[in-house]
Amino acid sequence: MSASEGKSKARARRALAAPTYGRGAAILSVGIGVTGLVTFGYFALASHSLTEAEYGQITLLWSAVFLTVSVLYRPVEQLLARTIADRDARGVTGREHLRVAATIQLALAVLFAIVALALRDPIEDELLGGSGTLYTILIVAVLAYAASYFARGFLAGHHRFGLYGGLVLMEASSRFMFALAVAVSIAEGQTAVALGIAAAPIVSLAVVPWALGRRLRAEPVLVTDEDDATEFTLSHGSGFAVAVLLIMLSEQTFLNAGPLLVKANEGARGAALAGFAFNVLLIARAPLQLFQAVQTSILPHLTRLRASGETDPFRRSVNLTLLAIAAFAGCVALVMLAIGPWLMDVVFGGDFDYERGGLVLVSIGMGLYLSAATLNQALLAHGRAPHAAAAWVGCAIAFALFLLLADFDDRVLQVEIAFVGAAACLCALLHSLYRRA
Repeated sequence: MSASEGKSKARARRALAAPTYGRGAAILSVGIGVTGLVTFGYFALASHSLTEAEYGQITLLWSAVFLTVSVLYRPVEQLLARTIADRDARGVTGREHLRVAATIQLALAVLFAIVALALRDPIEDELLGGSGTLYTILIVAVLAYAASYFARGFLAGHHRFGLYGGLVLMEASSRFMFALAVAVSIAEGQTAVALGIAAAPIVSLAVVPWALGRRLRAEPVLVTDEDDATEFTLSHGSGFAVAVLLIMLSEQTFLNAGPLLVKANEGARGAALAGFAFNVLLIARAPLQLFQAVQTSILPHLTRLRASGETDPFRRSVNLTLLAIAAFAGCVALVMLAIGPWLMDVVFGGDFDYERGGLVLVSIGMGLYLSAATLNQALLAHGRAPHAAAAWVGCAIAFALFLLLADFDDRVLQVEIAFVGAAACLCALLHSLYRRA
């Protein structure tokens, strides 16, 4: 048997041994679906336990933390998931990709710490209402998530989806316990609820150290045939990470810029109204928790298919995912049309009135946004990260300009319209790029 035949058979064995996309997504869906409900419960309990202004500050802290960690750390998660899957499909071993990814992640964490310390006064006074406690919680949470997102990328690339789901479920559950403690009067106040945001990523890491250690001990030192070896350098990893960083920055602009700009434009009532806008956008954000199962499993799956030259299964996986998203978004829109205002009042309470039409708009925008995210993963698997990043940045800029320049009496309706329009444009642009790829 020739060397090339041996390598082909080895790759076939790896492909058969690897968990399928459907099974991986199903495993993750259970853990992450429960995670989404638990996260929803955290905010529901916080909304009922705190004043509107205090709850608004919690949502702003959450937005600031997750905007930061998604922009800074998800590029390394995606880099690891794609690179590990590609190397595994081609039979390339070694650990240089882990060292490169860890170097990038550590540099990003240090960069955040430097910037956050330099901008302490505006962050603490203008964003967090002068609370030094909330500022400290923000710093601790963001730094802790650096390790959490590295672990997620490692687990996704190696198809350890059960552990991945356990990690995010542990994170959400530990955060929920802080809000529950306040709701049942074991603890009290805004600080107790906010502490859950910092504790969650630290507690979640208890799920994975043994898995990481066992995998690294079992993995051999770099031993490859010359034809299969591809050096993974810091320059190579940084190029991909920068493109994904721009995508993540744009993504968080879509999801968090609305509440932040509402707060900035509405004076004394800004924090409470920002909490209201945040609740409305949870119709889009909560399914993103569930979609994380698809997003996490589809990138390594598509990367493996591309590395092995399987074009038809690649397209079929993308098309089936888009059809499932369309069906899900349609069901959510019908629910919002039928009982949306009542449901939002029951879950969140407060003195605001939820408009039926706006809730349906956000449901449609959610479907378009999830479709765009699926097409984005397909483009990343194709190595088209810079092209995808250009589409994301353009749509995010248009979204922000509409929020800043358009003059709406109803700021929440303005956020809803901007979200749907930007999601539609993004989906169209990424679909065009995908067809050409």
